[in-house]
Amino acid sequence: MQAPVVTGFRTGRFLVAVLGTALSVLTASAAVAQDVGRVKTVRGTVSIEREGRREPAQVGAGVRQADTLVTGPDGAVGVTLADDTLLSAGPNSILAIERFVYDGAKPGALEAALTKGTLAVVSGRIAKLAPDAMRVKTPSAILGVRGTEFVVRASDGSP
Repeated sequence: MQAPVVTGFRTGRFLVAVLGTALSVLTASAAVAQDVGRVKTVRGTVSIEREGRREPAQVGAGVRQADTLVTGPDGAVGVTLADDTLLSAGPNSILAIERFVYDGAKPGALEAALTKGTLAVVSGRIAKLAPDAMRVKTPSAILGVRGTEFVVRASDGSP
């Protein structure tokens, strides 16, 4: 003998509401979890390239692994990463956050690529916990960061 199945309009609506709420909470927390830092300062023309789209950078905007920050001739941007690393890109710069791994409890990794322009860095906890864990690539060199502050300039070959 089969047990009777009780279904009702109210039960179905309640279940849909609960599942919808749970899905929106999970989606929101996943989006927040992807941010590895925040834009702290913007001057002039600055944009963030993400997943094939380019959007104007605004103070407070999240920065994610695989994002590229692009500054115009009048642009500059300051970013603070989750480990308190400070990145400041000057005019006509292209800076990609290629890899960022950090959870606070163990050494992480930071790899950035400066295709052109200037970059000033004050390293955070990643470089302090594991000096070999932070790298900045340029078209002509890869910098293994062992100090706490440095400036690098990359040229795209044009004058």
